[in-house]
Amino acid sequence: MPAPSEHTLRIVLTGGPGGGKTTAADLLRREFANRVALVPETATMLFLGGFPRVAEPDAVRSAQTAIFHVQRNLEDVQAARYPGQILLCDRGTVDGAAYWPDGNGDGGFFKAMGTALESELERYHHVIFFETAAVGGLSIASGNPARIESLQAAVELDKRLRALWEQHPRFHFIPHGPSFLAKITAALHTLTEILADRRNNHHG
Repeated sequence: MPAPSEHTLRIVLTGGPGGGKTTAADLLRREFANRVALVPETATMLFLGGFPRVAEPDAVRSAQTAIFHVQRNLEDVQAARYPGQILLCDRGTVDGAAYWPDGNGDGGFFKAMGTALESELERYHHVIFFETAAVGGLSIASGNPARIESLQAAVELDKRLRALWEQHPRFHFIPHGPSFLAKITAALHTLTEILADRRNNHHG
């Protein structure tokens, strides 16, 4: 399979459950409608489509393997459908490592997927990380019925995800705060700067 086009800018929105990334993804897609194409969250698509939520370690490994491969292919589908547009990815291929039963310190997830953390980070040009509201003790309940994590689990997932993604050279951290609107505004500002830099580089 050919490598993703160098002209397809991939920006991943990630973070712990209840960080607001899916809401932000939809708002950012609307704001930059003519420039970005959204890659929806694979796990939510699968789970709401009847894919079972599981707890047994072997079953979790199988589920995360499925999510990883669907995520990769979904990104490629959207890149082919919207050539020249920026891909705004609601989560990325690295996320599965935070959910892997054996942890991610030894790279077990990436070995099982036949890849490496460095290779998967290179798929994306920028990472915008939304810290979960659970760090402030706030409810992470939402309209997403696929979300089942407790506050404590959300905080732990947030830490694991951040430890993985912050190794990316263009990692943008959006912290939790008392105002969700301020959080979305910070994300909007970050994406605006990314797009401005890309435009300047192309015409510089």
